Amino acid sequence: MESEYVTTPFGRRPMTLALLLKQRRGEAIAAGTTRNKWKLFRSACEARAGLGVTDRALTVLDALLSFHPEDELSGEKPLVVFPSNAQLSLRARGMAAATLRRHLAVLVEAGLISRKDSPNGKRYVRRGREGGIDEAYGFSLAPLLARADEIETMAARIAADRQMLRAMKERLTICRRDIAKLISAAVEEAVPGDWQRLSSMFQAILQRIPKAANLENLPPILQELETTRENIINLLDLQEKIQMPSASESQIERHIQDSYPESMIEFEPGLESGQGVTVERQTERNDQPQTKSGDDRPEGQAYGGAGWRFSVRKRAGELKSFPLGMILQACPDIADYGPGGAVRSWRDLMTAAVVVHRMLGVSPSAYEAAASVMGPAHAATVMACILQRAGCIASAGGYLRDLTRRAERGEFALGPMLMALRRAQEQPAARVS
Repeated sequence: MESEYVTTPFGRRPMTLALLLKQRRGEAIAAGTTRNKWKLFRSACEARAGLGVTDRALTVLDALLSFHPEDELSGEKPLVVFPSNAQLSLRARGMAAATLRRHLAVLVEAGLISRKDSPNGKRYVRRGREGGIDEAYGFSLAPLLARADEIETMAARIAADRQMLRAMKERLTICRRDIAKLISAAVEEAVPGDWQRLSSMFQAILQRIPKAANLENLPPILQELETTRENIINLLDLQEKIQMPSASESQIERHIQDSYPESMIEFEPGLESGQGVTVERQTERNDQPQTKSGDDRPEGQAYGGAGWRFSVRKRAGELKSFPLGMILQACPDIADYGPGGAVRSWRDLMTAAVVVHRMLGVSPSAYEAAASVMGPAHAATVMACILQRAGCIASAGGYLRDLTRRAERGEFALGPMLMALRRAQEQPAARVS
C-alpha cells in the first residue's frame, strides 16, 4: 500500500468526493499483487475503449511507466514516479506541456494514476541516510496495479469480441459469395425458379449491412443470408430430384459412380475421425475409372443426371461443433476463468480462453494461428481441453501449434478429445458411488 492518508490537490484544483473515492480504491491493492508493468500496459492498450482513455493519454502512461525503475509493479514497493515536466515531455514523444497536462488529467479521471502533490506542488523525492526513498511526491501508479485484474479481464473480453466479429465477417463474405454464384449458376443452367425475386431479396439484405459492423447489428443480417443460401440449395436439390431419370437397380448403381458423390456425412458424429479421412476417401473415388466424361465442375457443384447437384464442402481445418454444455462438462476448470468466475455463453468461453492461454504461456501468435485455422470458438474449446490436462502437457504452446497443424491438414477432430475428458470426469464419480 502506497500511503495511508489522502492527498488533496495543490493549487486551485478542487477536492471532490469522486477524487477521494478513486484515491482510496487506488490504495486497495491485495497483498502479494505484482504485475509486469509492460504486460499490464499492453492490456490497458487493449482495453482502451472500456477504460475511456485516448491513445495520446496512453502515450503519457507509457512515459510515466518508463520512470519506474523496475519492470515489476508491486504493492510492497514504492509506486510514485516524480519526473519533471521537461523529462516527461521528452519521453512522451515531445508532447507540448499544455497537452501533457490535459492527458495527465484524463489518466487521473480514468482512475489509472493518482496525484500525490507536495506542499509546494513540486515533484521530488526525499531519501534517507541509506539512499532509500522516505517520501516521494508526483504520480502514483498504485491505481493501475489495483485494477490489474479488471483491466486484464476487460482486455480479454475485447480481444474475444474482436475475434468473434472477425469470424462473423468471414462467414458473411463466404455466404455472399455462395449466394451470388449459386443464383448465377441456376440462371445460366435455366433451372426453373423465381431467381429474379431471390436476387432482389439478396441485394436488399446486402443494402442493410452496416458500415460499422459490430456484434449487435451483424448477427441478424448473417442469419438472413445463411437462411437465404439454405433455401437456394434446397431449391436446387429439389430440382435435381425432379429431373433425375428413373432407372433400374443396376442403373442406379452406375449413376452413383458417374455423379462424383461427395457426401460429407459422418457415420459416427460423436467420434469423428477428422476431415483428412473424408478427403482420402474422396480421392480414392475420383481415381476410379469413370464411364463417361464431364466438364470441369466448379467447387461445390456436381452433375447429377440432367440437373445440378450441389454439395457443401468443409473448409480445411473446420471442425465439428459441440454444445457448450458438453464442453463445460468435459472441461469444468475453464469456468473459473470466465467473467465473474462462470462461463454462460460462447463469448464468455472465448474470453476465458484468452486469459488461460496467457496464463499457460501460449504465445499470442500461436493462439491467433489456432483461431484462424479452427475458428475462434473451436480454438477456445481446445484451450479449455489443454487447461484440463495442463498437468500432463509439458509445453502448452507447442501442443497447440501441433494441433493447429493437424487441423490444417484435416487430421484433427475435437470429438475424441472431448469424449476422453468427459469419461475422465465421470470415472471419479462412478468410483465414489
